[in-house]
Amino acid sequence: MKHDIPIKVNRAAEAILNARSHDPFTYLGLHQNEAGWVIRVFAPYHTHVAVQINEQWQPLQQVLPEGLFEWRGTQQPPLPYRLKIEDAHFAHETFDPYCFPNPISEHDLYLFGEGRLYQGYRMLGAQPMELLGVQGVSFAVWAPNAERVSVVGDFNRWDGRSHPMRSLGASGVWQLFIPDLAPGCLYKFEIRNRHTGNVFVKTDPYAQAYELRPSSAARVAAMQRYEWSDSTWLAQRKEADWLHAPCNIYEIHVGSWRRHPDGRFYTYRELAEHLVPYVKEMGYTHIELLPLSEHPLDESWGYQATGYFAPTSRFGTPDDLRAFIDACHQADIGVFLDWVPAHFPKDDWALAQFDGTALYEHADPRLGMHQEWGTLIFNYGRREVKSFLLASAHCWFDEFHIDGIRVDAVASMLYLDYSRKPGEWLPNRYGGRENLEAVEFLRDLNVMVHEQFPGALTMAEESTAWPMVSRPTYLGGLGFSMKWNMGWMNDTLSYFEHDPVHRRFHHHQLTFGQLYAYTENFVLPLSHDEVVHGKRSLLDKMPGDAWQKFANLRLLFTYQMSAPGKKLNFMGNEIAQGQEWSVSRELDWWLLARDVHRGVQSCVRDLNHLYRATPALHDLDFTPEGFRWIDCHDGDQSTLSYVRQARDGSFVVAALNFTPVPRKNYRLGVPRVGMYREIFNSDSSYYGGSNLGNGSGIVAEAGNWMGYPASISLTLPPMAGVILVLA
Repeated sequence: MKHDIPIKVNRAAEAILNARSHDPFTYLGLHQNEAGWVIRVFAPYHTHVAVQINEQWQPLQQVLPEGLFEWRGTQQPPLPYRLKIEDAHFAHETFDPYCFPNPISEHDLYLFGEGRLYQGYRMLGAQPMELLGVQGVSFAVWAPNAERVSVVGDFNRWDGRSHPMRSLGASGVWQLFIPDLAPGCLYKFEIRNRHTGNVFVKTDPYAQAYELRPSSAARVAAMQRYEWSDSTWLAQRKEADWLHAPCNIYEIHVGSWRRHPDGRFYTYRELAEHLVPYVKEMGYTHIELLPLSEHPLDESWGYQATGYFAPTSRFGTPDDLRAFIDACHQADIGVFLDWVPAHFPKDDWALAQFDGTALYEHADPRLGMHQEWGTLIFNYGRREVKSFLLASAHCWFDEFHIDGIRVDAVASMLYLDYSRKPGEWLPNRYGGRENLEAVEFLRDLNVMVHEQFPGALTMAEESTAWPMVSRPTYLGGLGFSMKWNMGWMNDTLSYFEHDPVHRRFHHHQLTFGQLYAYTENFVLPLSHDEVVHGKRSLLDKMPGDAWQKFANLRLLFTYQMSAPGKKLNFMGNEIAQGQEWSVSRELDWWLLARDVHRGVQSCVRDLNHLYRATPALHDLDFTPEGFRWIDCHDGDQSTLSYVRQARDGSFVVAALNFTPVPRKNYRLGVPRVGMYREIFNSDSSYYGGSNLGNGSGIVAEAGNWMGYPASISLTLPPMAGVILVLA
C-alpha cells in the first residue's frame, strides 16, 4: 500500500500527506505562530471540519484537497478541544487526538529498554484510559526501525493516513491516544520501514484480546473489572509448603476435552461448570492447560502463539477465563498454564520481521530459525524482547491469577545446536554450545515469578542432562520449581511396551531412574506428546490381549502414583482412551459405557485420592529419605517393591508385578512387625481385575529379611500393584 502524493507544500505537511511522518504532532494539532494560534487537522474522505471554542462551532478552512484543514485565531483554545467532522453522508464529533500529551513515563521507557518492564502490558498495546478528562485508548508499539507507524482499524477505514503515531525517540516506541474509542473495536498497526519504504500491517504484539481466527486483528479489551473471589486461595498459596504437598496435575487441551453435540467448543465458563466438578471428583490437585495464548491454527495445539497477552477468543473473553480460574480456586484446584517462550510462527501479520527487520528474532537463521519446527527463535539478548517475554509471564500471573507456568521446550532454548547439524549453528562468545542469553532470561524469569508471586510455581519441560534446572539461581541453577522427568517417562513407557516375557531383560529401565531421582525436583509426566503422532494411546501401547492391556494400564498408573515425584496425566488417560488424542474432536467419553473403561477411571480416581490423603506418597518426593528399595533385583520375576515414607515416620509398602503370572507366598522385607493391610490393589474387581489379593491383612514376622527387621509373605496379583500400610 502506497500513499505518496506529488505535492508542493512544506516538508511537515508533505510527510503527513504521504504517510511518512515520524512525529505528526509537530504539524497536526494546536500550534502557536507569530500571528496567534493554528489548529491543523488531516481528515481524508471528509468535506467539512469545525472546532468547538467557547461553546461555538468555528469552521476550519480546507487548505489542501487531500483533506488538510486549518483554523487560525488570536486566542488559545482550551485543551482538549472538540472537532465536528463531516462528509456527504454523516457527521461525528470527537476530540482531536493530536492535542493530547504522551501518557508514557520516561521511567517506564527506561525499564523497557533495560529488559525489566514486567508490567509492559500496561504501557504498550491498547490501553483504555482517561486523559485530560476524556475517555479513549492509548496505543503504543515498539518498532524502532520504522519511518512511520499508524493505528488502523474499523474506526478509520483501516487507512494508515488517518492516525499516524509519534515516535518516542531512542526507545523505538510509538504512541497515540485516540479519544472516544470504546472497548471492542478492532485495530492493527500499519508500519513503513525506514530503510526500504515497504508498508505492511501487523497485529499488536501486546494486545489483550483478538478477533476470532482465522481473522487476526487485535481488539481493544475492556478495562479489567472482574471481581475475584479467590483471596483465601491466594493467601494460602503464598504460605503453602509446596515441596511437601501433593501435586497431581490433570493436563488438558480446552478445545478437545469435551464439545457440544454440534461440534462447538465449550466456553471457559462452561468448563467451570463441567470440568471443575470432574477434576474435583477425580481427586486431582491441579489443572494444566495447554497454551491458551492466542494462536491462529487449531492444529498447533496453541504452541505457535501470536498473542502473548491474550487468552484465545475461541473459548470466550478474558473475563470468561478469569471466571473459570476463579471457580477452580474456589474448588481448591490450582491452575497451571503451558507457556511458550522458545519460538514463534512466521505469520507475516504477527511478530516475524515486525518492523521490516528481525526485531523479535535473530537475523541470522543459524540463530533465529528453528530447523525442526519451521518457527523463529526469540532474540533473548535483546532487552526489549526480554521485557516482552517477562511481561507476558507477569500478565498471566497478575491478570489471570494462574498458579504456575510450564515452560515448553526449554532444551531448545538452552542449546545453540539444538536439532542442528554441524555448520548450521553459531557458538557463543566462549566457543560453546550453550545459549548464554537464554540462560540469563530463564533465570530472570524464575526470579521474577518467585519474587512477585509468592507460592507460584514454574516447571521446565527439559529433556537433557543440563544440571540444576530446579535449583535456585543463587546456587547457580536455572531457578525452576520443578522439572519434567522425561527420562522416567521414556524409560517407563518403553518398558511397558515390551511383552511381559521379555521384560526381565529390561528391568533396568525401571530401576535406573533412582540413580538421578533426587538431582532435581521432578514431575513424573504421562503427557499429551506420548499419545499423538503415531505413538498410540497409553492403552494401545500395552502388549497382550484386552485383559492384559487394561491390567498393564492400571499397573502403570499404580507405579506412577507410588513412585517419588509429583504427577501429571493427560486427559483421556484416565478413561483408557483407545484412539490417539486428536485436537479435532472430544475425548471418547462414550467408552465409559463399558465396564473395563469405567474400571480404569475408578482405579485412577482411587489412586488420586489415596495419593492426596497419604503423606508417605507425597511428603518427601524430592529427597532420598522418602524412598527405599525393598527389592529392585528380582528381574527374573519382573517385580519391584519399595517403601515410601513421610517426615512423621509413616510409611507405605508398594509391590508391583509386571507379568501376568500371580506370585503367591512372595516374601518381602518390611520396616516393622505388625499387621499390614492393603489400601490399594489395581487387580480389584472394582477396576476390572481378577480380584486376587491379600484379604483382610498380612502379619509381619520378626527377623531380618532384605535388610529390614521384619518380613511379610503376600500374594502379588498378575500384572498389578498393591500398596500396603501398617494397620
